[in-house]
Amino acid sequence: MLYNKMNHDYVDLGENAHLPSELHPVVEQNKNKLVDKAAAIGIDVVITETRRSVKQQDKLYAQGRSTGGNIVTHAKGGESYHNYGLAIDYAVRNKNGTLIWSTTYDGNKNGKEDWYEVAEIAKYLGFEWGGDWLNFKDYPHLQMDFGLSINQLKKGVRPDTKTNQ
Repeated sequence: MLYNKMNHDYVDLGENAHLPSELHPVVEQNKNKLVDKAAAIGIDVVITETRRSVKQQDKLYAQGRSTGGNIVTHAKGGESYHNYGLAIDYAVRNKNGTLIWSTTYDGNKNGKEDWYEVAEIAKYLGFEWGGDWLNFKDYPHLQMDFGLSINQLKKGVRPDTKTNQ
């Protein structure tokens, strides 16, 4: 089991809070396990997004609002677990190399939708799946929050980097 190393007397670092440049080691480790476990049942998972900058997040947030396209996120810069290296996005790739974004695709022909099979593996590994959210379904999204809120992360609190799994 993972435990957070939290200092409850933390100082609000605001914009100066250190943002990681890569995925948290536990997220990285479980991302790789996810890809391997899915491959073992005939599903080719592609990780389409990992850590993203606040600027990248703001650009995504603008999509469907002040720029063209559909709304793909409700999180502004600094309000996404991606900004803290705690989230990944995925898609499924078919045998022709095309990324599949449909949740009904059954490429391994076992009578189950590949997208949901991947989500189940991810949840087993400790990820939270955006497809389970009530207000805004984010099917490609997987995150590990380590019990930390976005507000805590914004204030500089970070999960322990030790991998206990």
